Amino acid sequence: MDKIYLDHNATTPIAPEVLELVTDVLQNQVGNPSSVHSAGRSARVLVDEAREQVASLIGASPSEIVFTSGGTEANNFALLGVALGLGKTHGHIVTSQVEHPSILNPCLQLETLGFEVDRLKVDSLGRMDGLEDSLKESTLLVSLQHANSETGVLQDIAGAGEIVRKRGILFHTDAVQSVGKISLQAQDMPVDMLSISAHKLNGPKGVGALYLKKGSPDLFAPICGGGQEKKRRGGTENVAGIVGFGKACELARLSFHEMDKISSLRDHFLQLVSSQITGVEVFGDLENRLPNTLNIGFEGVEGDTLLIGLDMAGVAVSTGSACSSGTGLPSPVLTAMGIPTDKINSSIRFSLGKSNTIAEIERAVEILVRTVSTNRKGIHAERVIKS
Repeated sequence: MDKIYLDHNATTPIAPEVLELVTDVLQNQVGNPSSVHSAGRSARVLVDEAREQVASLIGASPSEIVFTSGGTEANNFALLGVALGLGKTHGHIVTSQVEHPSILNPCLQLETLGFEVDRLKVDSLGRMDGLEDSLKESTLLVSLQHANSETGVLQDIAGAGEIVRKRGILFHTDAVQSVGKISLQAQDMPVDMLSISAHKLNGPKGVGALYLKKGSPDLFAPICGGGQEKKRRGGTENVAGIVGFGKACELARLSFHEMDKISSLRDHFLQLVSSQITGVEVFGDLENRLPNTLNIGFEGVEGDTLLIGLDMAGVAVSTGSACSSGTGLPSPVLTAMGIPTDKINSSIRFSLGKSNTIAEIERAVEILVRTVSTNRKGIHAERVIKS
């Protein structure tokens, strides 16, 4: 039986059109985009066209797009670029407790260099609070995620950005999980920087971008090399990856209508789970969230055990962020939301994608019911399934 993939927040399958184009570029485009001969100029045209496609998806100008190796580098570029470019050796940064490790870990590094970092708390639904009170005269940058990868909760970036803008502070948002899933226009958002990753929207791994709003100050370049990306990011461009990224952005821009289908599948999945399994709890704000994400706790079942059982039955899910897996610690996101450890340890993230069908969703629920029934501790099997 075919596998059922419900872990699209970790990574997405590459779109066939993207794969075809990437393969063609790898096979037939030998030039370095910095070379002046015809092969180099041909590669440069491809990079420039992809830059336009990425910019078009988020309503930006091509000149505002800086290609990186992915979302992690884009986030590091924003944080280190501002701190080391403007702060030099000190300054204040505001972020939150529920950010991706590619934000939290650079902040830890900056603290060792003498920078001060405040991490906003969240409420029980994963919503941030206290931004205005956290700002100081020395604040250089505020970096807040747009969508959480574990819960799908969307933050009020517009409201936060207005608060930050009034103080003349730079504002960055990690939009890796939201770009391609919901429509957004960077130029209409009160942000100076925005991170994107290709493999979260059916593009290739190893490529992403940082949107840098026109008029933003020059940032320290963490990767120094040649004059690529207008001297903002050194290194020969990953032409095939960038071209695939551009194509994936074009496809995403033309298929936002599919998100309604995914949202309906997500809701159908939750309705089936809630009606057939006892002891179910959904974590995170159910009103303001991505259309594809559910984080669900199952009373009396270890999440890792459930994950393995589902995987053996052909269903791929996650117990949280793929970049945080293997730590052996409870999810820092759910911990920050005040969820008890036993509930955290029972949680599973289900993240749907464009390839999922209603038949897959219903089959996944059948497998989930059986797996919970088999593995639930201290509860008789007859009590697992609702009558």
